[in-house]
Amino acid sequence: MDKVKVTDAIGMVLCHDITEIVPGEFKGRAFKKGHVIQKEDVEKLLNIGKEHIYVWNLEDGYVHENDAALRMVKAAAGNGIYFTEVKEGKIELRANTKGVLKINVEALYDLNEVEEICFATIHGNKLVENDKLLGGARVIPLVVKEEILQRFEEICREKGPIIEVKPLYSSKIGVVTTGSEILKGRIQDKFLPVLKEKAKELDSEIIGQVLTGDEKEAITKAILDYIDKGVDMVMVTGGMSVDPDDCTPSGIAACGGEIITYGTPVLPGAMFMLSYVKGIPVVGLPGCVMYGKRTVFDLAVPRLLAKEKLTKRDFVKMSYGGQCQACPVCTYPDCGFGE
Repeated sequence: MDKVKVTDAIGMVLCHDITEIVPGEFKGRAFKKGHVIQKEDVEKLLNIGKEHIYVWNLEDGYVHENDAALRMVKAAAGNGIYFTEVKEGKIELRANTKGVLKINVEALYDLNEVEEICFATIHGNKLVENDKLLGGARVIPLVVKEEILQRFEEICREKGPIIEVKPLYSSKIGVVTTGSEILKGRIQDKFLPVLKEKAKELDSEIIGQVLTGDEKEAITKAILDYIDKGVDMVMVTGGMSVDPDDCTPSGIAACGGEIITYGTPVLPGAMFMLSYVKGIPVVGLPGCVMYGKRTVFDLAVPRLLAKEKLTKRDFVKMSYGGQCQACPVCTYPDCGFGE
C-alpha cells in the first residue's frame, strides 16, 4: 500500500472508500475501495480535499480483482460454459447449453488450496438447463499477486478443464419389454409412456417397442435386432429382480457385451443394469423407474446420452447422495438426490 499524490495515481487501485460531503445536500461514498483511478477522477478528488490517497500499484506485480476473476474463469472453463460480466470482483459461470455438468473435483480442490482463491461450483454429474448458474469465482483481496494467478492457471493447464457441460445427443432408443403377462395381453404395459416422457426430457426419441415374453433367447434377439438397426441405446423393462424366473438380466448378458454393473448403490434403483453391446449401451430398468419421480435412471441415463462411458466406479460413487429424499416438491435436476 502506497501513499501517492492524486495526480500520480492514475491506473492505481484505491485501498479505501472516499466520502464526499456537500452540506445540506449529500453525504456518501464518492469512490469505492477497489476503484481503479481514472484521469477524469483527479479533479473530483482534489475538489473533495484529497491531494494524497492510499493505493495499490498494479505495476508492482499485482492484479486487480476484476481482472483476476476474468483470468480465472477463462483458465478453468471448458465447453458449454459462458461467464457473466465481473461485478465487484465476482464473476458467474453459466451453462450455454442443456447437458450434463462435469466437475473435475480433485482439480477444483487443488485450485482452492491456492492462497487467496475462491472458486465454487454446484455438484456435477447432473442434467443442467441452458443459463443454469454453475459456479462463481473471485479472489479474496482487492488485488492479488500475479504469481498466485499464474499458479491457478498452471493447475488448469495441467488438469483442466475444471468445469464443462457435455451436451446431450439427440438419440434413437429402442425399448424391449419382457413378461408373458404383457405379451399375452393380460395386463397393459405402463412403462412405455413413462419412457417416452423421459426421452423427450432428454431430447431423445423412443423409436419402437418389442414385446418378448420371458424367453431369454427372444430377449437377446430383440436387443440385437435393435442394435443392428442402428439405435443409440436399448432400454429393457420388466423382470429385473433376482427371482429365478426373471430372465431379463440373463437375456441382456447373453448378448455377449461388456457388463458394467447389475445392481447399484442407489435407492430407488438398486436393480439397474448396464451393459455395452457392440459399443451401444443396453440398460435394464427396474420397476421403480415406472412409478418413481426420480430414480437411478435420472442419475445414469443423461450421462449415457451425453456419450459418457460409465464404469463400475461411476456407479460406486453414486452411493454418496444416492438415497432419494422423496421431497414433496421435486427440484430435479438441481437435486442429484442427496447432493
